[in-house]
Amino acid sequence: MNAWDEIIALRIAVAGLLDDLSPGEWDTPSLCAGWTVRDVAAHLTLQQLGFRDLGLLLKDRQRDMDGMIREMAKRRARDWSPERIRADIRETAHRRKRNPGVTPIETLTDLLVHGQDIAIPLSRSFPMPVEAATVATQRCLTMRMPPPLPASKALRGLRLVATDVDWAHGDGPELRGPIGVLLLTACGRMVRSSLLSGDGLAVLRPRAGR
Repeated sequence: MNAWDEIIALRIAVAGLLDDLSPGEWDTPSLCAGWTVRDVAAHLTLQQLGFRDLGLLLKDRQRDMDGMIREMAKRRARDWSPERIRADIRETAHRRKRNPGVTPIETLTDLLVHGQDIAIPLSRSFPMPVEAATVATQRCLTMRMPPPLPASKALRGLRLVATDVDWAHGDGPELRGPIGVLLLTACGRMVRSSLLSGDGLAVLRPRAGR
């Protein structure tokens, strides 16, 4: 798999998804807690900021990186029209540029997960390529830098087994499901938990607040 080819295809797919949204759909709560569809879409325009951009913003706001990213996304969602947001995503789709401190796999994961954050609440479809989702899930469960997502800690002590691709990770009670659902679960999205099975599900539910 070529990560950049997948990133480009997913950016174009996000722009296509946004093309058809009504004004009300832009304001729909996404799967990303506290963010609307518009906030998530605006966040995806921030994937190509450089060291200078981030350095100036951190110095100006004197806050943590996650807080800065949330603020930037919400501010851009307020300041940019839906037309400008989707045009920016489409026009910059082929740029092989990423934020400092992350690999292309994090950029890929961002698109896979945030695409579903937008699509699922709107009952829309968005691609979740199996190979890309497998690479992203493995990365979420094994990365040390950037720090692992807090949600992935809920999967510790479980053996994740994909039902649609030859992939498994970890030891313990089994949690089985499609690789795309396992990726969403690793990123704290339990919205597709009805597609999960195995003894590990009973372990996961209280950890995930379900």
